[in-house]
Amino acid sequence: MAPLQRTRTRRPARVAAVLAAGLLASAALASGTGFATGGRAAEPPVPSTAPTGVVAPMTPLQPSGAAAAGDRPASPKSSGSPGSPGSPESPESPESPESPAFGAYLDYGPRGVARIAELSHWLGGAELRVAHTYLPGDRWSNIEGLPGFLDAWADWRREEADRLFVLNVPMLERNEEGVSDSEVRGLLRRGAAGEYDHHFRTLAERLVELEVPDTVIVLGWEMNGITYTHRCGPDPEAWKKYWDRIVTTMRAVPGQKFRFDFTPNRGRDAVAWTRCYPGDETVDIIGMDSYDQPRGQSFDEAVAEPYGLQQHVDFAKEHGKPISYPEWGLFRNGDNATYMKRMLAWLDEHKPLYNTLTDYCPHGVWQCDDNPRASEIYRKALFGRTDGTAPRPTDPTPRPTDPTPRPTDPPARPSDCSPVELGDWVEYWLGGKLCLRFDWWSRNR
Repeated sequence: MAPLQRTRTRRPARVAAVLAAGLLASAALASGTGFATGGRAAEPPVPSTAPTGVVAPMTPLQPSGAAAAGDRPASPKSSGSPGSPGSPESPESPESPESPAFGAYLDYGPRGVARIAELSHWLGGAELRVAHTYLPGDRWSNIEGLPGFLDAWADWRREEADRLFVLNVPMLERNEEGVSDSEVRGLLRRGAAGEYDHHFRTLAERLVELEVPDTVIVLGWEMNGITYTHRCGPDPEAWKKYWDRIVTTMRAVPGQKFRFDFTPNRGRDAVAWTRCYPGDETVDIIGMDSYDQPRGQSFDEAVAEPYGLQQHVDFAKEHGKPISYPEWGLFRNGDNATYMKRMLAWLDEHKPLYNTLTDYCPHGVWQCDDNPRASEIYRKALFGRTDGTAPRPTDPTPRPTDPTPRPTDPPARPSDCSPVELGDWVEYWLGGKLCLRFDWWSRNR
């Protein structure tokens, strides 16, 4: 149930058209124009990441067998290039679960970076060491990480040596467009044959150029569900070969030291996530997205269910991998204080390499006013927290005034205005589509 990525419609853009759109924008602002702003991508969301009517791609799964283990070879190294392993300009990231890091998904764009400091302030100066965002999965050019999209995230990562940048990367375009199983099967096989290698090579090169070669890549997240085109169920064998191909391609880029995070939904879904595990050679971290669902499930059931929290921990230990929780939060059971308390205790006990709370309604606690009891528990547990320190007493501080909408939600706009197509990147920097009222002259008479 990954936060969803906002998908934007690309239109052929000429310079003249963009300039004209800018003039329209100025006029519109002067006459009461409304903006529609959205979240990221997910997959979400995502990336959009959440299914329609089901915010989390954590639909119940069916059990199946486990995958074979193997030894992971060292990632390729290179010397001399900026951002390469061992280069003085390249900050080192934490390497073991002994230094767990936490953060939250706050927005898929630059606002998400800015809000890290705001959330830290709300948590009494707690040290948020993880920044988490998603690449839009609407088209290959976005999956490649279009120039400018990741800059603010890279800047944040480079400021401190112990920070982590976590990036969800779709494996296929049209990732949330309801592509049929038969078409998905064909796409996975084409990917396994190398047809899409160049897109992931481009992404790897851009991350290295941005001097974030140690990015944690959450590749093809929630593959065991039905939400995304990059799902595993239609052809698990092709999916695993395609994963291996992507990882091999990205590791071949000089200067990289990526870590690849295999992250299914918790529990049962369309296919047991163990059937999708590609093997230890191309997996560095075994993650899990864990939301409070289905309705009426207790936390003990979430731990003990097939392919649940306990099996995740056991599977990772068997394969010698650290664990992570790239997405977790509330969901079907509302303001569930027990789930929040127990999940925080689970994180403290099992010490994942990192975890990031999904902080928008209905999952979150800071940008969502719907969960006051869980919010209080989360804040008390993490207030003033840094590695190795205990929580400090709470001190009220303001919440954000403009909570981030769920990335997949269509932007809200007045019913009496029309959206103006400005092109992907103009809309990105504006924060959404521009909505222009055409009745302004009548309203001013």
